[in-house]
Amino acid sequence: MKKLLSWLMLLTLITGTATAQPAKLNLEKGIALEGYDAVSYFHNEPVKGKKELALTWQGAVYYFSDKTNQAAFRKNPEKYMPQYGGWCAYAMGNTGEKVTVDPETYKIIDGRLYLYYNHLFNNTLKLWNKDEQRLKRNADANWQKLNQ
Repeated sequence: MKKLLSWLMLLTLITGTATAQPAKLNLEKGIALEGYDAVSYFHNEPVKGKKELALTWQGAVYYFSDKTNQAAFRKNPEKYMPQYGGWCAYAMGNTGEKVTVDPETYKIIDGRLYLYYNHLFNNTLKLWNKDEQRLKRNADANWQKLNQ
């Protein structure tokens, strides 16, 4: 039995299923942030990245608008990762659900990127701002539960 478990663990490591699980990330056809440049959010203007400047990290493809942003991400990807896998921060804090986002509706909090749903007069960033501390605390706890 020990040998079987050892082989299964080795197989898991080889196939990469022990690494980050992209199914938990908000991806469209494997692409993060709907193709927006993750670094550009930290320059106060999210812009679409280019396919030719793609970089794969933890099972997700990230596009960048220029080589400088690509290099910054490569140097420290954790800094630029959207919180809660790129799902709506408000929904994660309010109900613990994974809800899609508008990649242009975002907020940087303590150097971290948070994204929000914004469609048909329902901008969840406005709701988040009304009770940010409680929602963030709940979102952190809910995201941790989802990733156990």
